[in-house]
Amino acid sequence: MARKPLTNARQADTAKPEAKPYKLNAGDGLFLEVTPSSSKRWRLRYFFLGKEKMLSLGLYPAVGLQEARQARDDAKRLLAQGKDPSDLRKEEKAAKRESHANTFEAVALEWLARQTDKAKVTRTKGRWLLQFAIEAFGYRPIAEIKPSMVLAVCRKQEEAGKLETAHRIKVKCSQVFRYAVGHGLIESDPTRDLSGQLKTPTVTHRAAIVEPTRVGKLLRDIDAYQGRLETCCALKLAPLVFIRPGELRSARWRDIDLDAAIWAYTPPKTRKQTGVDHLIPLPRQAVEILRQLHAVNGRGEFVFRSTGKEGFLSENAVLSALRRMGYGTHEMSGHGFRAIARTMLEERLRYPPELIEQQLAHRVADVHGRAYNRTAFIEERTAMMQVWADYLDKLKAGAEVISMAAGQ
Repeated sequence: MARKPLTNARQADTAKPEAKPYKLNAGDGLFLEVTPSSSKRWRLRYFFLGKEKMLSLGLYPAVGLQEARQARDDAKRLLAQGKDPSDLRKEEKAAKRESHANTFEAVALEWLARQTDKAKVTRTKGRWLLQFAIEAFGYRPIAEIKPSMVLAVCRKQEEAGKLETAHRIKVKCSQVFRYAVGHGLIESDPTRDLSGQLKTPTVTHRAAIVEPTRVGKLLRDIDAYQGRLETCCALKLAPLVFIRPGELRSARWRDIDLDAAIWAYTPPKTRKQTGVDHLIPLPRQAVEILRQLHAVNGRGEFVFRSTGKEGFLSENAVLSALRRMGYGTHEMSGHGFRAIARTMLEERLRYPPELIEQQLAHRVADVHGRAYNRTAFIEERTAMMQVWADYLDKLKAGAEVISMAAGQ
């Protein structure tokens, strides 16, 4: 028995499932397929290059009769132009998949995953900064991101008074966009047009004590501090070796030769720029502290071991100790020990800036613009580190130490 042509939505609504699939003809190749499971799907039967083909146009009732007819007519127009609707459908789906793979979020996460030469804390901070942009437009294809979108994210932080965060978000987004340019995903970095659009943050230096008498008191307070052995030793070593806090707390025994009094490692912050080890000549006082620790945990990997997930002291261990000793946020920080050494080695002990910068693991160039190698000035730095440790002992003892020329 022939079925009536489908001419109205009521016929589609009342079509009942049967033991086998059947079709309701809607005209000009369009039909509604009704399955035994009660699903109803629009299909279009057409011919392309002499071959019969089928095109799915969606499920009923999500796609109504009028919408199905419109989709049929659109497909017929493509056929009249010599185009196969099925091939175009496949191309559109492929483009959508590619678009999804190249969203800002996907590219940002790919870029982050490649930052293996950066310290963990740097990668974590980068992920945090990019999250502001990801939440705002991460779902969009990176090629669709406009300067105004990035600026809007930065402006929210600016309006909240977080000028430094606003600038850093822009910088991180720029790094992702430049990565995308290098991989042919976009033509240019949209943040390049945002120069001068954000307020300039006021430069604030990390808190540090640089007056000799107060430094002496700080050293005495550190000696009197009661806490875990690892924290106490980290506090005592920080002013002696003045390396970056993250590098201090993640120190490994394999990098330290106590007999030779030398510590050699590659700072994550400068690994990409220099690719060489940093040598820290250990003064007598530092060796004594490290030997005390080695007797307790020398069989492990980390010098300042901890039960935390990283296996070494947390980022806040030294900071919390300083706060418990009464040193506020604007008075002293973990990074401040570097500022103390940088200032007093030059102003009080009269050492040349390039020698101090080399010991701080900053990039120091020779007269030809090339970075010095890892053994540069090692004899001079060994002598400087011992003079510095002895000077700190005198300050700790309360002696009035006058400025002197280096080596005197």
